[in-house]
Amino acid sequence: MKKRGFGIGCMWYGIGNTGLPNPAGAFVDFLDDGTVIVLTGCADIGQGSSTTLAQIAAETLGVPFEDVVVVAADTGVTPDAGATSASRQTYISGNAVLEAARKARQEVIARAAAVLGVPPGEISLKNGQVWHGEEPAGLSIKEVIAKCRGEGVLTLGHGWFNPATTRLDPATGQGIPYATYAFATQVAEVEVDTETGIVEVKKIVAAHDVGRAVNPQNVEGQIEGGCCMGIGYALMEEVVVKEGEIQNPAFSTYLMPTAMDVPEVIPIIVEEPEPSGPYGAKGVGEPALVPTAAAIANAVADALGIRFYDLPLTPERVVAEIKKSKEKKEDDGK
Repeated sequence: MKKRGFGIGCMWYGIGNTGLPNPAGAFVDFLDDGTVIVLTGCADIGQGSSTTLAQIAAETLGVPFEDVVVVAADTGVTPDAGATSASRQTYISGNAVLEAARKARQEVIARAAAVLGVPPGEISLKNGQVWHGEEPAGLSIKEVIAKCRGEGVLTLGHGWFNPATTRLDPATGQGIPYATYAFATQVAEVEVDTETGIVEVKKIVAAHDVGRAVNPQNVEGQIEGGCCMGIGYALMEEVVVKEGEIQNPAFSTYLMPTAMDVPEVIPIIVEEPEPSGPYGAKGVGEPALVPTAAAIANAVADALGIRFYDLPLTPERVVAEIKKSKEKKEDDGK
């Protein structure tokens, strides 16, 4: 018999290292042709941080995204940005790039204002052009850069950011461990085969507060990937250790989800801008994984009326608990 169930998992997650300094730095420079180079220690390990940081720089400097080159995680030339962990890079390195870009922009705006004979406060940069108020000023950013170079003015900005935290008091555990938090709720629908114990996840709806989605497609991809990891945590992945030796060290024995195991995932991006984040952004790395296993376990409990306390919910464990539940009911009925 197959039974269906629904479960909810909720989470809040601190962005960055816990109660510790974790700064990041960045350099942003206009090149002679009006393009931009960003130097950041932020390592892009597949999450799309280089794309996000390029977008932040492009938005701040008023140039097309295609005109921004990111040099990342090169210890020979890039400033420290800390680890790509703790869901911190969009928030922390993003702020560092934002600050560096603002400083570079100030130099360009100051020179453009001098050329046009207007106050710097009336100048902005958009679409590769200098704007005066709400109208293009007939002057390109590239032309301003050329004037800066002719006068020996560098258009290099540097920035760094360290979230406002305090260490936890060792006696009370009190403090401010994170400057901001991510929030999420996921709902899972499962189907459980009571004969085989196989749990099939049919659908996951995942709503995540990300502050501001700098790149919505990247955010959706991270949510979908996190849900896939959560399925592995909930149903498959288990390190079996016997007398200090791992018994399943190969992919043939340590099971992980494949494309065949991934259900329909419906990502819902909730944007509640974070005042201290770059353009209101926070992070969505680990939060996408955190509530998934709980939602699946709750859905299995809803389907079977049995609460599980150990993961993963392998077929053997599910069948054993179903059998134990039946025996208990029979004993209670005697």
